[in-house]
Amino acid sequence: MKIQRTQIGYLIGGGLKENFLVRLTISSQEIQEGAFVVIESGYWNYYGIVTDIRLGSTDERFADERVDLRFPVDLASALQGQALYANIEVLPNLMLEVGPSDEIEHQQWHAKLKDEPHVLPVKNIPPHHSIVSLASEGDIEDIFGKDKGAFFEIGNTREGKHPVRIDLDKFVKRSAGIFGASGSGKSFLTRIVLAGLIKKTQVSLLVFDMHNEYGYTYNPPEGGEPVQGLKDMLGSKVKIIGLGRGKDAMYQGKPPDINLEIAMRDIQTNDIEMLYNELNLRDTTSTTLAALFGQFESNWFQKFMEMKFLPKEEGEGGNSYYPDGSLEGWAESAGVDIRAAKALHTRLSKRAKTLPYIAEKPASDAVSQIVDNLQNGFSVILSFGSHDNDLDYLLVSNILTRRIREKWEEKTNEYHRTKDVSVLPRPLVIVVEEAHKLLNREMASQTTFSTIARELRKYYVTLLIIDQRPSQIYDEVMSQLGTRISGWLGDDSDIQAVLSGLSGKEALKGMLARLQSGKEVLLLGPWGVPMPLPIESKRYEEFQKEIKKDNKSRDQSLKSITNPNAD
Repeated sequence: MKIQRTQIGYLIGGGLKENFLVRLTISSQEIQEGAFVVIESGYWNYYGIVTDIRLGSTDERFADERVDLRFPVDLASALQGQALYANIEVLPNLMLEVGPSDEIEHQQWHAKLKDEPHVLPVKNIPPHHSIVSLASEGDIEDIFGKDKGAFFEIGNTREGKHPVRIDLDKFVKRSAGIFGASGSGKSFLTRIVLAGLIKKTQVSLLVFDMHNEYGYTYNPPEGGEPVQGLKDMLGSKVKIIGLGRGKDAMYQGKPPDINLEIAMRDIQTNDIEMLYNELNLRDTTSTTLAALFGQFESNWFQKFMEMKFLPKEEGEGGNSYYPDGSLEGWAESAGVDIRAAKALHTRLSKRAKTLPYIAEKPASDAVSQIVDNLQNGFSVILSFGSHDNDLDYLLVSNILTRRIREKWEEKTNEYHRTKDVSVLPRPLVIVVEEAHKLLNREMASQTTFSTIARELRKYYVTLLIIDQRPSQIYDEVMSQLGTRISGWLGDDSDIQAVLSGLSGKEALKGMLARLQSGKEVLLLGPWGVPMPLPIESKRYEEFQKEIKKDNKSRDQSLKSITNPNAD
């Protein structure tokens, strides 16, 4: 079947390693870098993107000298048409068997197929002079999916304004990343993706909202219209968690659905080791912590904080001893250096014990409530409120994700043991803002997040990391990302980090640096999207209108069900 496409040129050379070379039959000003093109060749279509546009000539003299100044207009025009031209380079990505173009032959061919044709990586090349055209809307749907199921429209092609979708079911099966410099539209795009996940998939989200952007209406610091949050758009599907109690836990002046207090027994020794830089700990800290846990187990933090600096006292007969509750006495009996124990106690007393959201006996087990909400299909946004320094972010996120890891592993293992589908954990995506603070080279090995990125997809847990400095994220974590969506990046090391491990990265490097900030993003696979493609991202105000319309339609449908006689 013949599809109407806009022809732009024909294939004149190239290969799999050096890209395809195409002679343009249109003006070089009618095509742009990143355009999605189709090369038609017999039973096959080849799909790729334009990575370079170059001017050429049959003779350098015609390019060096203006023939319109030397010859009559008609002759000059003819000479320019024959001697001057433009070529484009196309990065080939995929190929699809489409069968014969004749309708009857196509039906006969299709009837003989055992399976529907599916997209393949490019394994061969089309012959010389194969026709090259701009991709049609049907081509986009063949590659990126139609409007059904979990396929979610994230933007449009730049040249044809055709809708481009990502398969959210695939997207969540591997960890993913959204990147972009400050002001590139990264936060707006993240809200759209998160709302799409909540509406179109069966996953739950746990969002670590360090800057209180994603829950309720947010006023951008750079100005502009207020931006609706996920709670505003999706209502009861989203739970807001406030860190601490009282005013400290308020989210934009509103009380949260759940107040999160961390019980002292929930703090493990590796949570403290993770804060090595924040607390300026010594190399002897691990020895002291090990001794504390060995003696007091899960009550180590409370017991340690109850100790006091009490020197030896003189007893009867001139014997000296440490009084009860003496830190020095505990250190001596545990074989720990007293100075090291005192130094750790001082740092924890000043920086950790005084945190208002840490309690000996919290009013409720909020950590378990959060886990239960996630298991039952709700998405959770954790607001850090006024507790927005790195120590708060590192400590709370690590404690929560560790509990989640334990629960999801337990339920998955139970399923493998019993084959009871009802015990399978609900797929979970943990959303991490400013990911480089938790996933840099120094921290990655100490946090749960690194383990989640590497290992936990088999337990139905993946990460969505959001960052403006991807070069600071541990390269082992970056290598685990199945989908990457990036806005404009200006720093070369950040660009290299986003493209690491991808084929054709040198060709994509310039494309990423030339994105229009705040408007365009580059989709990168190889998991959630089938091939790289620059797009105009969906505008947030348009998305808000779509959500509002969907909600209104749903409310009307519910009204007609509950009151069928209503007008």
